[in-house]
Amino acid sequence: MLRVAVVGLGWWGRIIVGLLKGSRKLKAVVGVDVSDAGFCRENGLHYAVDLDSILKDPRIDGVVLCTPHSLHCEQIVRAAAANKHVFCEKPLSLTRADAARAIEACRASGVALAVGHERRFEPPLLELQRLARAGELGTLLQVEANFSQDKFLAMAADNWRMSENEAPAGPMTATGIHMLDLSIGLLGPARSVLARVKQLGSNLVNGDTLGVLVSFESGANALISAILATPFEGRFAVYGSKGWAEVRDKAHPESPQGWTLTVSLRDRPRQVTEYPPAQAVLANLEAFADAAQGRAPYPVPQGQMLDNIAALEAIFRSAKTGNIENV
Repeated sequence: MLRVAVVGLGWWGRIIVGLLKGSRKLKAVVGVDVSDAGFCRENGLHYAVDLDSILKDPRIDGVVLCTPHSLHCEQIVRAAAANKHVFCEKPLSLTRADAARAIEACRASGVALAVGHERRFEPPLLELQRLARAGELGTLLQVEANFSQDKFLAMAADNWRMSENEAPAGPMTATGIHMLDLSIGLLGPARSVLARVKQLGSNLVNGDTLGVLVSFESGANALISAILATPFEGRFAVYGSKGWAEVRDKAHPESPQGWTLTVSLRDRPRQVTEYPPAQAVLANLEAFADAAQGRAPYPVPQGQMLDNIAALEAIFRSAKTGNIENV
């Protein structure tokens, strides 16, 4: 099994520790945080307070970074230099330059790099991607996507996820980044973006309501909605010249309850398929383990990782300027 250290034991880091207890491919052996010795003891993990101490440990094969966004690049570079494989929670970084630096560091050291875009691993979205690749939807014309939640309303005002430095454009780094990643996986590199973010229904100072129009080099568009002040809703739809497909989530990926996939192809009856719950977060982590141990390539190309952050950075600029920004 791939022996990993989980770095950052906040909300999502704790979820990952719990998921890894059910894995046959990865084992969490160390927890790294400034103040969570008790959690580590309760979950059978060694405890460390800093990243450098575990990077020197030859018994650790890789790291799972659940840390503030602005720390990702430097932590990835340091881990790669120590020949540790890296799974990094989204976003990979906040700027294209940092994403390129992190990717190059992993390439130079020959270590695997994976990103926490578990939405790509959800069974109905895998089928939607297959339909698109097989040409069954025809020429892809447009994506409509929404990923909204209200979990952040319960967080303390000083939580790093509320920081303008860590989470520009409010909902974008929380949930919109997943919809952007899925869109890039289907439509290719983005060309320009127009973003609007407002604080309308909460005390979230970075904004709680985001709308983005992304135009792609192919000519297609993506319309992305991300809201942090409404109960959970998740929807991803792609429209093509031969038909369309839509995935609707029944619950937040933290505790999946399944999905509904609707496919409508020209001159065929509409098909609705119900999917049972599946642990897409764990599937992503295990794909990382497969890549680290040479069993299979990681299924998200590094070029798409870079394209995603390039578009993300443009969205940050557009949210500030109110203008269409080139990617």
